[in-house]
Amino acid sequence: MLGKIVLWISAVSFIGYGLACLFSPELPAGYAGLGIVTGDGYVELGAMYGGLQTGFGIIALLGAVRADAYRPALAALVIVVGCLALGRLFSTLTVGDAVGAYTWGAMAFEFLLAILAAIALRGAPQPQTA
Repeated sequence: MLGKIVLWISAVSFIGYGLACLFSPELPAGYAGLGIVTGDGYVELGAMYGGLQTGFGIIALLGAVRADAYRPALAALVIVVGCLALGRLFSTLTVGDAVGAYTWGAMAFEFLLAILAAIALRGAPQPQTA
């Protein structure tokens, strides 16, 4: 049950935020304090915050609705979101400047999601082998 909840929350969060960022790259730029100064900047933010997050949300959605994708989707959450959280923590500790609520909130969400996915994955039944 925990795994399904984590996957559904991830699916809604990543797909929703990803689509919003795909259609408005200014959204994540504003949250993160970034300036978009070229067309390449718009493309990069649209691709990474929009396309990648939407695709990752679809992986979570597949894990929530398909039994054969359940464990792989949880594993992806643990690895990808866990590394995202660790990267954000490392950068926060080494940047030398104060970070804002966006960074702390994103980091808390990412660590919580990765930890809950790991707990759910550990308790998930192993697939049957032939």
